[in-house]
Amino acid sequence: MKHPKQGRHQHPKQGKHQRPGRSAIVAAPTHPSALAVPSYHRILVKHGLIEKTLSIPDAYEVFLKVSADTEVQKLRSRVEHGRKMKHVPALYLATAMALQGMTKQELEALKLRIEKKAAIP
Repeated sequence: MKHPKQGRHQHPKQGKHQRPGRSAIVAAPTHPSALAVPSYHRILVKHGLIEKTLSIPDAYEVFLKVSADTEVQKLRSRVEHGRKMKHVPALYLATAMALQGMTKQELEALKLRIEKKAAIP
């Protein structure tokens, strides 16, 4: 008489072996050039305030002007918690959130104010 468990195929424990015919899900690698661009550059490009081809130093100058804009400061103050943000990435995040809260018309007006300030020596 055979034992009931004899001859049965035993499955390996999950996690140790991958089932045949199934591929592992691997996160797509981030392109190295995407990591080379600073966050303030990506923020400004995302909101249409600069062209993607603008140099990093020029983008930083624009970011400083955007951050100093009174409308952005008003919106950013709603985002900020506690004291003034001294941590740079937090400042970038707060500015990005402030820009995200703006309408297309407000972003266009901001872009015009920045361009006007750049034209005045």
